[in-house]
Amino acid sequence: MVDVDKAVISRLKIGGKKFEVLVDPVKALELKEGRGINLDEIVAYPGIYHDVRRGDAIPESELQQNFGTTNIYNIARKIILEGELQFTTDQRREFVEKKTKEIAEIITRKSINPQTNTPHPPTRILNAMDKAGIHVDPFINAELQVNKVVEGIKTLLPIKFQKVILRITIPPQFSGKAYSVLKRTVGKFDEQWLNDGSLQLTVEIPVGVYDELFKTVGDITKGNFRSEIVKRVDL
Repeated sequence: MVDVDKAVISRLKIGGKKFEVLVDPVKALELKEGRGINLDEIVAYPGIYHDVRRGDAIPESELQQNFGTTNIYNIARKIILEGELQFTTDQRREFVEKKTKEIAEIITRKSINPQTNTPHPPTRILNAMDKAGIHVDPFINAELQVNKVVEGIKTLLPIKFQKVILRITIPPQFSGKAYSVLKRTVGKFDEQWLNDGSLQLTVEIPVGVYDELFKTVGDITKGNFRSEIVKRVDL
């Protein structure tokens, strides 16, 4: 159920006319980023207006003429995806800060400082973004903004994108638990069960999650595992 008091207007202009719908700001932004969100979780009230504040509802004939349908949720989807969310100043600042942190965390996971072969911490990335005057768009998916941000900060920070291919061998007594945990956290990997019951995994991960993966495996096995870097791949 959408809290109407916290809802914002999503607005699309067609032929000089405004078409507005009242939406949940967080979920509407997630939909614009490409996430699968049900429209009934986004739309605060199933109505399309020229002016939401005045309650200026639009007749079905006009909706049909401009959208080719009278289905409120289909129209709302188009308005959200192609229109603009009317955030308050505080809401916009909050979403920009959240998106900025998300971008910094992505860069940390996927890249390293080539001088030390270790990831830059998110705080260092954020400081560089601030110094470089990087402007983040709260409406665009974080992954799609990474390259632009890196271009803007690479004169301040040496950055290299890299992935690592690892081979990890886990003793029999820990193999079952390790398999299920890594399936959830890593996803795809090549597996081989050895004659002694040990589990050998070949995993491809962004370089920035290397330490996190080792901590996970170390916690499961109490440090009883073998690993080797098969290959480093620059991206």
